[in-house]
Amino acid sequence: MSPRSADVRHSSSRFAATVWPEGFRAYQSETLAQVDAVFAAGRSRCWAVLPPGAGKTLVGLESARRLGRRIVVLVPNTAIQGQWVRTWQRFAASDQDPANGTVPLLEVGTERDLRHPVTVLTYQSLAVFDDEHGGRGVKSTGPLLEQLHENGRALVAAMHSVGPLTIVLDECHHLLEVWGRLVVELLDELDDAAVLGLTATPPETLTHTQAQLVERLFGAPLRGASLPAVVRQGYLAPFAELAFLTPPTPVEADYIRGQAERFVEFRSGLMDPEFASTGFLAWCDTRFIERAAATGGEVAVEAGTVPWSRLEQQEPALAAAALRMHHVGLLSLPPGSRVREEHRREPSAEDWVTLLDDYVGNCLSRSADPQDAAAVAAIRAALPSIGYRLTTNGVRAASSPVDRVLARSDAKTHSTIEILAVEAGELGPALRALILCDFESATATVSASLADVLKPETGGAVHVLRQLVEDERTADLAPILVTGRTVAAAPETAAAFARWAHEQDSALALDVELRDGLAHLRGAWSSRTWVALATRFFEAGHTRVLVGTRALLGEGWDAHGVNVVVDLTTATTTGSVVQMRGRGLRLDPSWPEKVTNNWTVVCVAEGHPKGAADWHRFVRKHEGHLAVRAAGEIVSGIGHVDPAFSPYGPPESAVFDASNVAMLLRAGQRVDTRRDWSIGEPYTDELVHTIRVTARRAPLRTTTGETIPVRRALPGPSGAALSGRSRMLLWLTPGRAARLLAEAAGEPPIASLGGAVADALKQCGISPVGAEALDAVVEPSGTYRLQLSGVDPATSLAFVQALDELAGPIAEPRWLMPRYHLASLPAAGRERRAVVRAWLLGSAPGNAVVYHAVPAVFARSARRVEAFTAAWNRHICAGRPVAASSPEGEGILVTHRGASPLEATTALRVAWS
Repeated sequence: MSPRSADVRHSSSRFAATVWPEGFRAYQSETLAQVDAVFAAGRSRCWAVLPPGAGKTLVGLESARRLGRRIVVLVPNTAIQGQWVRTWQRFAASDQDPANGTVPLLEVGTERDLRHPVTVLTYQSLAVFDDEHGGRGVKSTGPLLEQLHENGRALVAAMHSVGPLTIVLDECHHLLEVWGRLVVELLDELDDAAVLGLTATPPETLTHTQAQLVERLFGAPLRGASLPAVVRQGYLAPFAELAFLTPPTPVEADYIRGQAERFVEFRSGLMDPEFASTGFLAWCDTRFIERAAATGGEVAVEAGTVPWSRLEQQEPALAAAALRMHHVGLLSLPPGSRVREEHRREPSAEDWVTLLDDYVGNCLSRSADPQDAAAVAAIRAALPSIGYRLTTNGVRAASSPVDRVLARSDAKTHSTIEILAVEAGELGPALRALILCDFESATATVSASLADVLKPETGGAVHVLRQLVEDERTADLAPILVTGRTVAAAPETAAAFARWAHEQDSALALDVELRDGLAHLRGAWSSRTWVALATRFFEAGHTRVLVGTRALLGEGWDAHGVNVVVDLTTATTTGSVVQMRGRGLRLDPSWPEKVTNNWTVVCVAEGHPKGAADWHRFVRKHEGHLAVRAAGEIVSGIGHVDPAFSPYGPPESAVFDASNVAMLLRAGQRVDTRRDWSIGEPYTDELVHTIRVTARRAPLRTTTGETIPVRRALPGPSGAALSGRSRMLLWLTPGRAARLLAEAAGEPPIASLGGAVADALKQCGISPVGAEALDAVVEPSGTYRLQLSGVDPATSLAFVQALDELAGPIAEPRWLMPRYHLASLPAAGRERRAVVRAWLLGSAPGNAVVYHAVPAVFARSARRVEAFTAAWNRHICAGRPVAASSPEGEGILVTHRGASPLEATTALRVAWS
C-alpha cells in the first residue's frame, strides 16, 4: 500500500470518528441527505441553497466530513473564515462526552500548505497574481493558473499533493462575479476532487451566463428549505419589509428639474412633424400601427407584416415602450397588442432611449437628407441629460447625474433619522439598528457638475453619522461608525467606547482624535479587532445604532441583536441583497419574540424620465425575495412591502406621506408581523402564482380574507339562463322568479371567472384540481386576490395567465366568448313585476353582451374550447364561443379590440405557501 493510500485511509477513519454533538435541524438533515445522495450516485460536484442563518457552514462541514477526505474550504472574506474555523472546533470525537468539552479530533487551520486535515482559506489566498503587467491586472486571455503568484501556485501544488480532496466553495455566488474562471481551471486540474458549493442566492435569479457557469461547475442545484420555511419553523427571526419614500431635497429637485426641462424642450421639438423628413410620431405609426419590418437594411411597410406577438417576442423593450406611448396618448393602440400592468405609466428614460435608438438606426441614419443629420445631432445632444449617449453603434448607457443625485440624495439621510426616531420610540433600550451605506466617504466621486447640488460627503457613512449625531432625536442613540478604515462617533460615545475597549483588553489603549465635530478612535488595532469590539459594544446596548458599509457589515458579519436594518445602498445583485437582509435574521437569546424591520429608503423625482431610477433599484432588491405582507400573505417582490406598489413604476409623490405614515405604523406592529408569519403552522414550501384584480367599479364587498360568493343563478341571452319549462314552473312562485333574476343581475363575481378557468384547466388535464381549490378573497382596498391552491408552480402560473387574459383587454384571440349582462331589477314593485312577467313569458328584451378573449391555453384545440365553454356556462352564463376569424368574430373585434370587458386592471404576483 502506498503512503498516500495509507494516509487517505487513516484520515477517513479519523473523520468517521468525528461527530457534530448538537444535533441537526430537520431541514438541515434533509439537505444533508440530498448531498449524500448526489455523491453516492457517483457525481463529484453539487451545490446546495440555504438562506442566511440556516446553517450553511454546518451543512458544508458535515457533508464534507462524511466523505472522509481532507477538506479545503474557500470563503469570500476573513470574517466568514473565522466562522468556519469556530464551527469545526465545535465538532467532537464520537466517543467523547459533549458535556465534558468539544475538542475536535481533527485540527483545523488557515495555512496555504494544507498541513491540517481541515483548512479554511479565502478565495483571495488563491487568486494572487504576478504583477508583471505594471499593476494592470491579469491577461484577459490564456490560463489564469499560469499567471498566479508563487503563493497561489504553491497552494495549487499543495492541493495536488495532499489529495484526494473535498473542496467546499462557500457563498459560491461570488464565483459568478469574481473568481469563476480561475476556480473552473482549478477544478479541471483536480479532477478527483469532490466539490460542494454553498450559497443563499436562489438559482432562479441567475442570468443565463451565470446559470451556464453554475451548470459547468456543479450541475443542478439542491434546494434546501426556503427562507419562509426556516422562519416558519422558528429558526430565524420573522421580519417585515418596509419602504420610506422621499422626494429629493429642494436643491436637488431644482437641479433635476433643470435637467428635465432640457429633455422636455428636446421632446417638444421631437414631436414636431418637421423635426426630420420622417417625423418621430410618423415613424412610430409606421413601426407599430402599420407594423413595418426593419430588417435587412430596408424597411418594408405593409399592414400586418409583423404580428404584434412576434414583435413582443423579438423586441420586448421596444414593444413595451410603444404601449407606454399609447398610454400617454401619443400612439394609437397597435393592432394585436394588449395593455398590461407594466404599460399603464409614462414612458421612462429607458423607453425613450429604446424608441430613439430604433428611430435613429432604422430611419434617420439611413437617410442622406441634411435635415435628418441635424435631427441625429439634436438627439445626440439631448441624451446625456437622461444618462445616455449616441454612438456609432447605437444608444449606450452613460453616467447619469440625475441617477447619482437620487442614489445619494440628502433626503435619504433625513428619512433615516425619521425611521430611527420612530423605531427608538417603539423599542426604547432594545433598539439595535444597522445602517448600511455603499461607502465611507464619497469625496472623490462628486463631479464638478454636481458641486452645488451634493455635498462631497453626501451619501457616505460619515455623512449619515454626522446627521445622526447632530439631530436631537437620534443623538441619544449613541451611533457609531464602523468601516474598514474608521471607527468614529460623537466625542462622549467615542470616549465611552475607548474606556470599555480597554476594560475588555487591558493592552489596548485608544486615543480620541476630534475632526470636524466627530471623534475618531486611533490605536494599535486592525479592522478585525475593532469590528469585533464594536459588535460586542453594540450587542451590550452601549450604542443602539451602527453605521457602516455593506462590504464590512454585510456578508460574514453577525450580531444577534439586530432588529432594524436601514438599506441606503445601491446594491441590487441578489447575493448582496440576500446578505444585507440576513443581518437581521438571527435569533436573539435576550428577546425570544424578536421581529426585525428591514427598511429601504427610496428617492423619487417626478417629471424627469430618469426620476424613477432609485425606485427601479428598490424593485430589483426585492425580486425573488419572499416576505410577509400586512395581510399575512407571503409574497415575492415589492408586493410584500405594499400590495399597491407596482414593480413598473413608483406611486405619485402626493401619496408619499400617507405611505410613510402607514409604514411607520406597521413598524410598530411587531406583534402583528410575528402573527402574520404563522410560526409553527404547517406549510408546503412551494411557490404559487397569484393574480390581483382591481375593478374600477365598486367591489362586491370589502371584508378581508373571506371567500367571494359565487352566484346561483346566471344570466342568459335574456333574463336568467333557465329552460322554458323551468320558467313556466316559476309562474306559481313569482317571488322566487324575482329573486333568481336579482341573483343573475350585475357583474359576475371575480371568483366565478376564476372558477371557470380552474374547472376548464382540470377538464383539459392541465390541473389536478378545479374550482374547489380556488382561493379568492377581496381586500379592504377592493382588490381581489385569486390563486389556485394545491398545484405546482407551473399549473398555478397557467391559471393566473389564463385568468389575466380572460379579465383583460381583448387583443388578437382565436376565440371570443360572449358574456350576457342582466341589468338590476327596478326598485318599484309594479315595474319589477312587469320585468319578471316579461321574462316568464319569453318576451323580455335581450341582455347586453360583452366579449372576453378565450385564453390561449384553451384555444389550442376544439376539445379544449369545448371544456372552457362548459365551464363558462356553469359559472358565468349561457353562450357559445365565436371564432375570431369568422365574419361575426371579425365584426366583434372591430368594436371590442383593446376594450376591457370588466373595466378592471390585473397584476400577477408570486406567493409562498
